[in-house]
Amino acid sequence: MHAEDRIRLLHMVEASQAALRFAAGRQRSDLQTDQMLLFAVIRAIEVLGEAANKVSEAVRAANPNIPWKAIVGMRNRLIHAYFDVNTDMVWETLQVEIPTVLADIQKLLDQSQREI
Repeated sequence: MHAEDRIRLLHMVEASQAALRFAAGRQRSDLQTDQMLLFAVIRAIEVLGEAANKVSEAVRAANPNIPWKAIVGMRNRLIHAYFDVNTDMVWETLQVEIPTVLADIQKLLDQSQREI
């Protein structure tokens, strides 16, 4: 794996961990009442998507279990439709998608480390 891909994957891990940390102990309704929380989570998801978009096509093709297009698509939706954020969708992403993506990216990084 190229160093640039590894860096982008590490950015994905950091952004995922940040989003999960921000939401720890919180409830879905908190995204509607705590603007700082919502903005922090959205920014972390945007970084996650931007980093995913920069991962090479070779790495993405070799790891089809990771929903690359969905990750980038979520980032695009949050960036371009900032005025119409669906907090239910953001919460679902936090609770279901991000933990799975985080685990898959960490496995990929572990595998690449063993190959060095």
